[in-house]
Amino acid sequence: MYVLDSSAFIHDFHTTEQTATIPLVRDELEDESAYRYDAMEGSGMHIHIPNEDTTEKVRRAARESGDLEVLSDTDVRLVAASFELDGTLVTDDYAMQNVAEKLNVEVEAIARDGIDEQRHWQFQCQGCGREFDEEKDRCPICGSALARKNPN
Repeated sequence: MYVLDSSAFIHDFHTTEQTATIPLVRDELEDESAYRYDAMEGSGMHIHIPNEDTTEKVRRAARESGDLEVLSDTDVRLVAASFELDGTLVTDDYAMQNVAEKLNVEVEAIARDGIDEQRHWQFQCQGCGREFDEEKDRCPICGSALARKNPN
């Protein structure tokens, strides 16, 4: 079972496996991602509320790892839900991943790590429009500011 963080709804995560989440995730969503949550709930996604003992266990683990300060209550409860359901936590949040790992909860990231392509940026003068391969503070021709431009 996959336990979904808000980023799963934002990035339109798809799976054929069973899914679960917690009610607090819905509060973090807007627009299309909120509709995705509602649609998945309507089609059988399990809504789980972790018990307080498990939630406190996650807080202790987060305190030990140094991640507690950056985790929201929603984050803590999602890790707790994943722990209770023996599920795989689906999130891009590094602090959540770190605490989940400490508790032996499997994690799956959503967005791809790293870049898909390497780019060599060009710089274009905002005044005269000339292009340069290297970044400069100002255009050496007219003195206007330069802006980074994708060469493609």
